[in-house]
Amino acid sequence: MQTLLRGGRVIDPAKGFDGPADVLVAAGKVIAVGAGLEASPGTAVVDLTGLILGPGFIDLHSHVHSIAGQRLQAMDGVTTALDLEAGLMPVERAYAEAAAAGRPLHYGFSASWGGARAQVLAGIAPDARIESGLAVLGNPRWQRSSSPRELAAWLSLLEGELAGGALGIGVLMGYAPKTEPAEFLAVARLAAKAGVPTFTHVRELVEMDPDTPVDGAMEIAIAAAETGAAMHHCHVNSTSGRHVDRVLGALEESRRAGSRVTVEAYPYGAGSTAVGAAFIAPERLRLKGLGPTSVIMLETGERIADEARLHQLRKQDPGAPCLLEFLDERDPRSRALMQQALAFPDAVVASDAMPVFWPDGSHDSTVWPLPPGGSTHPRTAGTFAKTLRLMVRESGAWTWLEAFRRCSYLPARILDDVAPAARAKGHLGVGADADFVVLDPQTVTDTATYADPTRLSRGVRHLYVAGVPVVSDGVLRTDAFPGRALRGEPR
Repeated sequence: MQTLLRGGRVIDPAKGFDGPADVLVAAGKVIAVGAGLEASPGTAVVDLTGLILGPGFIDLHSHVHSIAGQRLQAMDGVTTALDLEAGLMPVERAYAEAAAAGRPLHYGFSASWGGARAQVLAGIAPDARIESGLAVLGNPRWQRSSSPRELAAWLSLLEGELAGGALGIGVLMGYAPKTEPAEFLAVARLAAKAGVPTFTHVRELVEMDPDTPVDGAMEIAIAAAETGAAMHHCHVNSTSGRHVDRVLGALEESRRAGSRVTVEAYPYGAGSTAVGAAFIAPERLRLKGLGPTSVIMLETGERIADEARLHQLRKQDPGAPCLLEFLDERDPRSRALMQQALAFPDAVVASDAMPVFWPDGSHDSTVWPLPPGGSTHPRTAGTFAKTLRLMVRESGAWTWLEAFRRCSYLPARILDDVAPAARAKGHLGVGADADFVVLDPQTVTDTATYADPTRLSRGVRHLYVAGVPVVSDGVLRTDAFPGRALRGEPR
């Protein structure tokens, strides 16, 4: 059956088009875009008067891995949610389990650098589950440098994951910040040889740790220049903190020199991770000018009182999720730094969305609305709507066309080489995937807060994934599971 989306303001960032048009869809693809398209008998017609239609948002950095989390993201305008910073291992199992459970949104995974190292260096077999990944983050056994034999072994594992359809290599360097820099160069060489991007949570900046083996921002630039690999800097806002000027300057210089470096950011002053992470250690917090009170346990809401309590929690349950406040969003100077990261030329929006955790230990639910008591970071439910509110509606820093370029078009282009199927995403050309978000430009906004993180964004009126309505008239459709795997070409 065909669907005609009629009478809206259509935005196609690939063509630079922003104007009135109709969009005709059949079999999950765009078949026509233009003014006054005719509806043949049996065509479903949806009136979009007063609304904006554009390609659905593509989140390169989502750890939700659940129906519940993807539904929150659907209400935020996301049509494709990919875990590329951490990845999952084994990737074949990750794809199989997501397909078996069903997903409202498209999904995909990178090859997990952390998982491969944990298997070789610590004997911990990855099981493609986010809970296990969080639990291992604080384990020091995988955080050391590798022997030549160990390095060859985990690089071989990564090669196998790329052959299995991984969308690049996810590198959690910030969780093993003292490892030998030559190992990162070896990963970059592997990525360049395979023709895949890397997605890196960088190690500490020299301002935060003068003893770091190499400055986190410069390591990306050096590796990109030396190997020619396409290298993506994850959440530059959270790893750069108050040094974002210097970091963005270094990355821009790298790009001017011809290196393939891309950047992402999200609009929050707090991150989320496992309390056992290396950078949550009291001594490392001090290097950032932070302290235990900057850490809040996600599931209980406890703000850590002192170093003794932080040590206790890190020992007791290193995989327990927490928030880390790195900027005070109430402070105008901090807000300016946050928006500076988003405004950086060609920076893409990515959420770093986390699972929803309930008091009974579960992190998924097919019940909708979600059961009460779920805890997560508000970026899971609100990243894209908050970005639109800040950058388009309030500040006017972006046009709507630029917003769709940052949220849809540019993220897809990062994946063009590794996953040719990505070339049909992020735009509205004939033959493009029918992944759309339809917004009310007057009302779109986030409502999720740190105290109430699963509150839904407002203003997403319709969401189509592969031509199937997942949100209709602002209401989530609980019977919709059209999400498909986005996989890399075997390498």
